[in-house]
Amino acid sequence: MSAIVFLIVSLATSAVAEKYFPDEFKFGAATASYQIEGGWDEDGKGLSMWDNFAHEPGHIADNSTGDIACDSYHKYREDVAILKDLGVDIYRFSIAWPRIMPNGTPNEINQAGIDYYLNLIAELLLHDIEPIVTIYHWDLPQHLEDLGGWLNPQIADYFGDYARVVFEHFGPYVKYWITLNEPLAICSMGYGGDSLAPGKSLVGDGIYQCAYNTIKAHAKAYRIYEKEFKPEQGGKVTSNIHSPTFYSKTDSTEDIEARERAFEFTVGLYAHAIYRGNWPQIVIDRVANRSKLEGYSFSRLPQFTQEEIDYINGTFDYLTLNSYFSTIVEHTEEAPIGTPSISSDQSTLSSFDPSWPTSASSWLVSDPPGIRYLLNYLQDKYNPGEIIITENGWSTVPGILNDEGRLSYLKGYLSNILDAVVEDGINVTGYTLWSLLDNFEWSQGYTQRFGIVDVDFESPNRTRTYKSSAEWYKRLIAARQIVD
Repeated sequence: MSAIVFLIVSLATSAVAEKYFPDEFKFGAATASYQIEGGWDEDGKGLSMWDNFAHEPGHIADNSTGDIACDSYHKYREDVAILKDLGVDIYRFSIAWPRIMPNGTPNEINQAGIDYYLNLIAELLLHDIEPIVTIYHWDLPQHLEDLGGWLNPQIADYFGDYARVVFEHFGPYVKYWITLNEPLAICSMGYGGDSLAPGKSLVGDGIYQCAYNTIKAHAKAYRIYEKEFKPEQGGKVTSNIHSPTFYSKTDSTEDIEARERAFEFTVGLYAHAIYRGNWPQIVIDRVANRSKLEGYSFSRLPQFTQEEIDYINGTFDYLTLNSYFSTIVEHTEEAPIGTPSISSDQSTLSSFDPSWPTSASSWLVSDPPGIRYLLNYLQDKYNPGEIIITENGWSTVPGILNDEGRLSYLKGYLSNILDAVVEDGINVTGYTLWSLLDNFEWSQGYTQRFGIVDVDFESPNRTRTYKSSAEWYKRLIAARQIVD
């Protein structure tokens, strides 16, 4: 279905003001450890690969670091007070692996790090806010990166040991777990590119090796929880899907097939083995074919054994979705055989509709009907049972408190999420917007702001101030419907 047709359908079925989010629908906000905590070398915390990456000149747009960030390591009670005032039901945060295991291995456990997260969880529960915990949001212990990071064949075992420690200490209080945040970004931008740590730029094979290892690590953690903790703790575990909405440029067979290729190489590469088993067939076939033409005696895409396929398949209790934007996909001619790359393997072109509003981030455009389209697509493709949208948000430049662009974006996206729930019957049970706070935006430093709460990074106190979008979100949560 083209973007225009879907927009017409969405508008025709929306009578938003008369619709309410179900009573069981949970509103929240999301953050990540390296982006907000600070305390980078305090109380026994070890180095992460992001500590090193940000400290090396040339990686971050404004030469900043996450050394202090929002200082949430010291100000978590203030953050929880904001969450309480907003009226949220859930808060998604991540655990910094090197804060509780300084070198990433179980031979050294940092009790101060354990205590920090226990105190944060206790503060949330005191105010009736349910934690959704991401076990890994990109801050790999530097020691493990020195051993190869997500290219190391043993990384799933290291991750399993880490997950076990997390489940042991926090599992009695946490019912929703996410193993890894956006494996797509980890692999494509960190190991296949250079915009995220560790910046390896291995576009032809590193992405696939990383995908193989992140999937196995996720499955390892899931099976550990399933066997050792779930009978007593009763929680849910899943990985994380990061997906834009893909539209075909035309209704031609070539463009429709290109759209499916784009989805499978971007999303299916990390999700298909978990929700349906093995890699997507189109990925298997295309990488194998181009590898052969490039002179390889094997496919650059690692093969799962049947034992691995069975072990990985079904390792989800629900689906978490990070989605921000839409893209239009068209077919392109096969790239000449030469330097291997995932883009040549995929053979598609992507673009934006020029009418879509733009943000402070080059990749982020607003297409509210796209989220409804995507939710229906994922439901049909993966049948996950339950969906929680764990990231969705808008960027501005610094200093904008009257953030009308973000407010418009959130209103449009939440309207379409509401339609997906009420009109389409999609079991979306929660939404954590990105982000609660302005924070360290990875390679963009502090030049782009995603928070509904402004943080003054020039102030030693890291003063928090509500933006217009925070006041609006507070009213929406109270009304349980889209408000002006």
